[in-house]
Amino acid sequence: MAMAWVWTGMVVLSLVFGLLTGSLDAVANAALEGARSAIDLSISMAGILCLWSGVMEIMSACGLSASLARAFRPLLRRLLPNACRDQETLAAISANVSANLLGLGNAATPLGIRAAQRMARGCGGTASDELCLLVVLNTASIQLIPATIASVRSAAGCRTPFDILPAVWLASVLSVVAGLTAARLLSRMGRNRL
Repeated sequence: MAMAWVWTGMVVLSLVFGLLTGSLDAVANAALEGARSAIDLSISMAGILCLWSGVMEIMSACGLSASLARAFRPLLRRLLPNACRDQETLAAISANVSANLLGLGNAATPLGIRAAQRMARGCGGTASDELCLLVVLNTASIQLIPATIASVRSAAGCRTPFDILPAVWLASVLSVVAGLTAARLLSRMGRNRL
């Protein structure tokens, strides 16, 4: 609801300043150009996301994503021991981490929500340390193939959308390490207060 007020305020201010400066035509042209650019970007993004979702489906059908998820299970059992006692929760977490690793944030979100819902059972309305850790892992995920970012760059006219790979790898590893460290420190601080 608050964002509706923000956007409305921005539109009203644009119209007022356009009227005061005598450039109302430029404001109208900019609004139309922005709408056209947004539609172009949305259509090209939809195509690229469909492509990567199809790749994920092929990986699932041939068992590659299940193998990738199995590879993460030992690490996840160490990071989230309570959540990993339930095989369905472990499968959802593994699939979520695998989808994030492939840069498919849109495909990873439903898996993360399913895992979080299963982990939230019995928490009494307060997120457990492991649930907070899952949110950190999901938010600051390591990405080997940043498909979404590459699709945005490609839609914006970049000829080499994957030339950012080293920077993405470094940034995502650092964000996961920082997130895990912060989650562990905050967890210990919370236990010391009790």
